[in-house]
Amino acid sequence: MHLVMFDIDGTLIDSNEFDNDCYLAAVKEVLGISLDTNWEKFQHLTDWGILRQTLNELCVKEEHESIISSVKERFVHRVSCHLAEHSAIPIPGAPEFLAHLADREDVMVAMATGGWFESAKLKLDAAGIDVKGIPIASASDHYSRIEIMKTAEFRTGSYPFESRTYFGDGAWDLKASKALAYNFILVGSRFEHGQTIPDFTAPGDALAYIGL
Repeated sequence: MHLVMFDIDGTLIDSNEFDNDCYLAAVKEVLGISLDTNWEKFQHLTDWGILRQTLNELCVKEEHESIISSVKERFVHRVSCHLAEHSAIPIPGAPEFLAHLADREDVMVAMATGGWFESAKLKLDAAGIDVKGIPIASASDHYSRIEIMKTAEFRTGSYPFESRTYFGDGAWDLKASKALAYNFILVGSRFEHGQTIPDFTAPGDALAYIGL
């Protein structure tokens, strides 16, 4: 059995831009600050991790849990409002590729996203990506991407795997994949990587990188 795990934003859905805008606006609404968008500075580049580090750097004494809950609520609301007026566009070929993998008896599909579950589900539904029966882990489970990936793998209930592959679009995805000894496949062109696909319109290339 082969585990094939996917990031969501920028990997399955072309959502990075509006997702970032909604997140920044939610943080400013609650904390009254313009968040530093040099994402590389954050140790854990997840919705929870960014906020956690920001609150620590600001030496906020209030209960962090209530602040994070407020940001999350406003963020999810903003994403919902955006999707009510704009379509969510899947990365070309992504829905079909996921469906193909889900139909295979030798593959277990999972998703691990740095976004909160509620917003991730809104975007997946809006993009027409069927996630029925697919284990999903998110920033609602942990602030660390590595721990999120571990949780997604655990939720598949299938051990051991002959291979484990992660599709992502950011350097943070590669870093987490290396830490967990996952085979990493880059979707897009954010940086140079040996195993790269522009999208999922040539599924044979993606399957070859998985080893299928």
